[in-house]
Amino acid sequence: MPSPLRTPAFARLWAAGMCAETAEWMLQVALPLHIFALTGSPAATAATMVAGVLPAVVLSPVAGVLADRRNRRALLAAVCAGQAVVAVPLLSSSLPVIYLVMALQSGLAAVFEPARSALVPVLAPGQTTAANGALGVGTCVARLGGSALGGVLLGFAGLGAVVVAYAAALVAAIGFLAPRFAEPRPTRRAPAVRAWLDGLADIRRDHRLRLVIFMTALMSVGQGMFVVLFVLFVSGPLGQGEAETGLLRGVQAIGGLAAGLALATIARNAAPARLLGWGTVAFGLTAAVIWNAPALTSAFGVYIGLFIAVGVPVVVLNAGLLSVVQTVSPPGSTGRVLSTGFAVQALAQVAGMLGAGALVGPLGLTPLLNFQAALNLVAGALGVAVLVRRMTTVDPCPTSTPPATSTSPTTATRR
Repeated sequence: MPSPLRTPAFARLWAAGMCAETAEWMLQVALPLHIFALTGSPAATAATMVAGVLPAVVLSPVAGVLADRRNRRALLAAVCAGQAVVAVPLLSSSLPVIYLVMALQSGLAAVFEPARSALVPVLAPGQTTAANGALGVGTCVARLGGSALGGVLLGFAGLGAVVVAYAAALVAAIGFLAPRFAEPRPTRRAPAVRAWLDGLADIRRDHRLRLVIFMTALMSVGQGMFVVLFVLFVSGPLGQGEAETGLLRGVQAIGGLAAGLALATIARNAAPARLLGWGTVAFGLTAAVIWNAPALTSAFGVYIGLFIAVGVPVVVLNAGLLSVVQTVSPPGSTGRVLSTGFAVQALAQVAGMLGAGALVGPLGLTPLLNFQAALNLVAGALGVAVLVRRMTTVDPCPTSTPPATSTSPTTATRR
């Protein structure tokens, strides 16, 4: 089976996503560091991150309906343009402005992810695992470059340089999205509220989707905790600064690159449920090792190696997660199911961020980090014990979205 990257349309989607994610990683690394440097407050850092994900919860219904009812390529290009424009006020470095920009960025990103993921089974029919592995490679390249660039630019040139580089990456993404894709013409369907409710009904009817949503919630609480506590972990037990923080966030991509390449080639026929379950277990175990390693050593080289290693299960579990959803969801509801999953992810991350910011003082850093690892272990155990058993085989994903003749959901099932 040829690589999905040999398909020109999918290759352009891959490149556009990599550019957009590079921009996103610049801000994800730079803004928390900038806020922490301004305030010295973990709670203020957490508030910035909450502002960066909470709008995704509110806008989930709109994002899902747009992803299923509009031209997805044009939608992705419009989102990139909007993100570049709303980032300009960051040049003021004002704390309230940063909160506002993060909220606007999150709202736009809530539209980007469902639309891009919903295009995968259309542009790479029957190759969802390989296509998601290839997207994982792009994500890792973006993480490696964007994380390091965000930390280095902030440390040596300030927030203004980060904003300029961020906008340039988004302009490049728009360029890759300029040529048209051969995607099905969107058809007019039920009113927006009814269409959104139909997407929720698809999740309620399928036990596999319900379980994956629950696993996503557990992992996302842990992720929310991580983005707050990671800065404290690097500056505290490891005794490092801004550039090292960006480097550690970035080197995770090295292991992820190897995993993504394997999924796109030799492991492209791996069962998505197994990738999700065992990948999450491996991620939780590796995280537990990282958080407890300072009791033995704080040598920075050791942590570079550990963060490279943790990138492997991250890409594996994410590819499995997306492939399960893209395969089980009804084709006409893919965007809405994905947007609901992303909304649950965002809400759970908010809970994790707020909890970490409030509890790190009274409970301490290491216990909270170990709890974060435990959440992933529980999620992975559920995937291995339940989801793998219920999805021993996965039917090929439909090659296109069938025309809608009614507002009733299809009987097919699927992140």
